[in-house]
Amino acid sequence: MSNTGNSLDTTGSNYKWWVIIAVCWFGIGIALGLTAPDITGELLTEDLTALEELGTMLGPFQFTTAVFIFLKNVFALLFSFVFSPIILLVPILALLVNGWVLSFVSAIVVQEESFGYLLGGILPHGIIEIPALIIGEAAALSFGILAITALFSKKQRSLLLPGLKRNLRFLLIACILLIPAAIIETYLTPLFLT
Repeated sequence: MSNTGNSLDTTGSNYKWWVIIAVCWFGIGIALGLTAPDITGELLTEDLTALEELGTMLGPFQFTTAVFIFLKNVFALLFSFVFSPIILLVPILALLVNGWVLSFVSAIVVQEESFGYLLGGILPHGIIEIPALIIGEAAALSFGILAITALFSKKQRSLLLPGLKRNLRFLLIACILLIPAAIIETYLTPLFLT
């Protein structure tokens, strides 16, 4: 396949296409969360209860909360990246589930509180965290497809190491973005929710 800027290639050099693909999977997840609220509610009831308990243990305005949020998000991206060569299942599921949960929880918050409350709870940190998720998962998708194609093509095998390095740079950018996102989520977002 070509390495030109106008085509989708398996080398990962045309990274913008992987970002677009990641955004599409995330968007599908959002649509699923909005169109299947009953199924989502049944699936997430226990998870949401566990998250509420965790939230009361950690609490806002605590350094340990920021560290926990950062490490949890970085671990999720690293897990997705490492396991992406398994038919891209982990990054696709990560994008779908994150979009699904975001839309489902957003619908509940708007119904129980207000749209302004929802924006206050998501925008301050989400404006950084969601792009970090997209960037990190796009890197995982790009690396995953490169690793898969390298199994079947000698030409692609020679591109595996440069592709890995390139995608690790994007993954690093995503992880760095998660630092201010965690700080904002811990120290600024709660101010909008009081």
